[in-house]
Amino acid sequence: MNPGLFRHRITLLKMVVTEDEIGQEIEDWQPVRTCWAAIKTVSGREYFAAASVQAERTYRFIVRYTPGINETMRIDYQGRKFDIQSVLNDDEGKKTLTIIATERVAADGEYSN
Repeated sequence: MNPGLFRHRITLLKMVVTEDEIGQEIEDWQPVRTCWAAIKTVSGREYFAAASVQAERTYRFIVRYTPGINETMRIDYQGRKFDIQSVLNDDEGKKTLTIIATERVAADGEYSN
């Protein structure tokens, strides 16, 4: 793959549960790794829910092979959040991973977190 295609800086986030001083659990997305990626649009879908229109955009992120990336993580790209749907080891070659992720957009065009 052409290294010039890896021009988008993304951060992989993992849900971390910590405890505050009074023993309450606090869930927070923490950065795990920042890397370069190629980004491709897969498709766009709109659906009606709760009397409002919400859009779901699906993207394909291609990164250099990194063990440990899974579907429980998120991607942060320029402040936009993407839920990882699947992680594929391209050609089982341990050279690149294709990450399929969705971004949700509210009816007013604002990005959901």
